[in-house]
Amino acid sequence: MRIAMFSTKPYDRRSFEAAPGAAAHEILFLEPRLAPLTAPLAAGAEAVCAFVNDDLSAPVLETLAAGGTKLVLLRCAGFNHVDLAAAERLGMAVARVPAYSPHAVAEFTIGLMLSLVRGIHRAYQRTRDGNFALEGLLGFDLHGKTAGVIGTGKIGALVARTLAAGFGCRVLAHDVHPDPALEAIGVVYTDPRSIAAQADILTLHCPLTPETRHVVRAETLALARPGLVLINTSRGGLVDTEAAIEALKSGRLGGLAMDVYEQEADLFFEDLSNEILADDVIARLLTFPNVLVTGHQAFFTAEALGAIAEVTLANARRFAAGEPLGAAEVTFAANAPRHG
Repeated sequence: MRIAMFSTKPYDRRSFEAAPGAAAHEILFLEPRLAPLTAPLAAGAEAVCAFVNDDLSAPVLETLAAGGTKLVLLRCAGFNHVDLAAAERLGMAVARVPAYSPHAVAEFTIGLMLSLVRGIHRAYQRTRDGNFALEGLLGFDLHGKTAGVIGTGKIGALVARTLAAGFGCRVLAHDVHPDPALEAIGVVYTDPRSIAAQADILTLHCPLTPETRHVVRAETLALARPGLVLINTSRGGLVDTEAAIEALKSGRLGGLAMDVYEQEADLFFEDLSNEILADDVIARLLTFPNVLVTGHQAFFTAEALGAIAEVTLANARRFAAGEPLGAAEVTFAANAPRHG
């Protein structure tokens, strides 16, 4: 197939060129994000390959379809940025990578958690400036604390298991499909409000749907005990960022670590170090000493990139051969996926 790949970075190109089956396809690597103005670049390509911040709204899909595109390959698990109704109307198939490396995201989540509660990121900056004082770096043990996990699919289950079995936390969880294996090690399933009211640490691992949008908002945070630590490595839209800022100012939130951001599309994956940030919300967040922001890198391991490329190209091969896409296919029935 001829595949137009948008939002291409050098690491994307390397991983796809090295993936099994790459030689069977003609891949056009494009640096711009997929958007109404760039969609015509895919003219003549049977498939487009898009990433998390690409625009796959109805107007874009219509332009792609007019240019001959029949398949949208998502090199990610989430598909909340795709207008599935428009894709169905246009007769376009949509395929994703359901699971590329849950360990990558789970391990990064734990890393953010440890860095935040122990002030590791602040200590690193201090010692580089010759400041070896400990004042202001007082943390707390994870052992014995109550951790809340919203979403216990592949990633959330790994995080919950690590917190329960590895750190000795009491783990409360919520998912539309409780995991018996987690219950067997003591994880207790309950509703999000109960979790918010009891947790010392809350970590999010669910997809972004109309039901989960702003699952952490002012009302949620009002239930929390002062000092709650919030970790989000899933989808930016799960957190009402302005409500989180107010909770940080009041002390209701004792810390926030986020690898995703609701308005990240114009920021993440780009070098803006020589520019003034126009986004006042992210600029305000970055002023808090107890906030840790990373640029959507939880997935970013060699293993994950290799798996993403391999599965994406396998999806293209199956589509070209007229074979079922299986679990990779995104349909209306997949609108309520198991939490990630």
